[in-house]
Amino acid sequence: MSKYDPLWDFIKKRNKDKDELSFKEIASILGFKIDHSFLTYKKKLDRYGYSVEKISLKDNKIIITRVK
Repeated sequence: MSKYDPLWDFIKKRNKDKDELSFKEIASILGFKIDHSFLTYKKKLDRYGYSVEKISLKDNKIIITRVK
């Protein structure tokens, strides 16, 4: 189990082809702010049928897309 599993579950339940989440929204879902380890854990999102398209530090958000 990964500390990011609640986020992956949240994304899967939203069932969108493309989704955008702010760092603040993610912290609310997880109960902690994402850190550098997110870069490693984001690969596990593939198991849920999604991938991280972009991480914007400037806009403090991530963009997630469904893998087809």
